[in-house]
Amino acid sequence: MTLSTHWPHCALFALATCFLAPQAAHAQKVRETRYESGTLTKGQKTGVWEYFGYTPSGEKVVLQRYDYDRRRLLYFRPGPDVMYHAEVSPNKWSYVRPDQPAFFIGGDVALAEYTSKLMYPASAQNSNIQGKVIVGFVIDTLGHTSKHHLVQRIGGGCDEEAMRIVRTLPEQWIPARVGGRAVPIEYELPLNFRLSQ
Repeated sequence: MTLSTHWPHCALFALATCFLAPQAAHAQKVRETRYESGTLTKGQKTGVWEYFGYTPSGEKVVLQRYDYDRRRLLYFRPGPDVMYHAEVSPNKWSYVRPDQPAFFIGGDVALAEYTSKLMYPASAQNSNIQGKVIVGFVIDTLGHTSKHHLVQRIGGGCDEEAMRIVRTLPEQWIPARVGGRAVPIEYELPLNFRLSQ
C-alpha cells in the first residue's frame, strides 16, 4: 500500500520533468566564441562568463571572469602598470597605480563592438582629415561614466562623432580599486579615424 501512495507523486514528478526540461533547455543557450564563453538566458548573459585574449605567441588566455548574476568580477589578468588620475580621498585627486585598473566588461574586444560603430564624417573625408580623437571621462565607484570631454581633437566633425560614440557606451565598466576599495578615476579612450588607401 505504501508503494501505491508514493507512485502518484513519482509519476507527477516524472511528468513535470519531461514537460519543464525542454522549456529550460530552450531558455538557456551556451555561447562560445573566440573571445567569450558563457550562458545566455532569454538573450541575456547569466552566470559566469569568461573573456579571452591571445598572447603574441597565439596562446589563448583568460582576461576576465565575470559573474553576471552577482554582478561581480571574479578574475582579471593583470596587464601593464598604468597610472590613473584617481580620487584617493574626497576631492583629493592624484596619480596612482591601482591594485585593479578600470576596464570594460569583456575587455577591448567587447568595447570594440561599440567603438566600431564610429561613422567617419563626410566633411572630414572630403578634407582628408584623419587621426586620433581622445575622449576623457570619469568612471565612478559603481562603474558609471560622467564628465565626458575631449582630450585630443582633429576637427572635421570627428570630435563630435567620437563624443557621440563614447556617450552611448553601455554602463559595463568595472571601477578601479586602490587599497581594496573602488575609487573614481579619469579614463582616456582613443578613437581612430583613418582614410582607406
